[in-house]
Amino acid sequence: MLGRGVARVLASDPQAELVAREVAEAAQDADVFVLNLECCISERGAPWPDPRKPFFFRAPPTAAEVLARLGVDCVTLANNHALDFGSDALLDTFEHLRAAGIAWVGAGAGLEEAQAPAVLEREGLRLGVLGLTDHPQQYAATVESPGVAYADLRGGLPSWVRIALQTLEADAVLVSPHWGPNMFGEPLPRIRRAGAELQHAGATLVAGHSAHVFQGVERGVLYDLGDFLDDYATDQVLRNDLGLLFLVTLEERAPRRLEVLPLKLEYCHTRVADGDDAAWIRRRFRDACARLGSEVHEEGGRLVVDW
Repeated sequence: MLGRGVARVLASDPQAELVAREVAEAAQDADVFVLNLECCISERGAPWPDPRKPFFFRAPPTAAEVLARLGVDCVTLANNHALDFGSDALLDTFEHLRAAGIAWVGAGAGLEEAQAPAVLEREGLRLGVLGLTDHPQQYAATVESPGVAYADLRGGLPSWVRIALQTLEADAVLVSPHWGPNMFGEPLPRIRRAGAELQHAGATLVAGHSAHVFQGVERGVLYDLGDFLDDYATDQVLRNDLGLLFLVTLEERAPRRLEVLPLKLEYCHTRVADGDDAAWIRRRFRDACARLGSEVHEEGGRLVVDW
């Protein structure tokens, strides 16, 4: 989330170090770096006219340069903040990402573009990426208007999701859903069902978000990535100021290994967690994974799950 307080930091210093060097280097070591961008990038627009909506996130154009410096290859915009400042701001977001050389999924100038996957090619491997969100429906793209790739997952996968996965020409497919409620420490039963349905429909890896706290994992399903960078208030029980950088290794076109780097999210700055914070993360992640049948061990300061 590069708006609000983060945007003010960028306004005062466009070169500000928002992410500590060792975190950035860990991400850049990966062949592909994908994240959920929970804001628009624009200087235009007005807050979405919903009196019940408490938060509106808009980042300045320099935010796209921040993502490029971090080595981000692709973002998903399928979430409940992409249209916070209206259609013009969303269209600006596309232009700023395009200028920075960053692909996006999960939103578009119309329905077809919003639902379209991206294909990233690295070392001869074609990785398909598909973004979708189960809320809010009023942000959904239509044939004639910009918006997000909305998917009501309560009654099973919508046909457009199945068709996209069945027709995607790629060696492996990452699906990144924005699903479920905020501030839940474990996936709801309906989220677990949706994860299994996405795998059955053709997803190689499912990496979800929305809860703002990391959850456990099952083979090929990361239920919630938690947060990576923001200015949010901290819940002292769920500790949304503690996060994980997820690094997945694919072998023979299947997820074989997960390494996670513990993170400490300070105000508008993210670094590697240490001390009591790192110990809390280790306990929390092990317990969350154990409830889902996944065993976690530690190697060199990272938490590891082998599939």
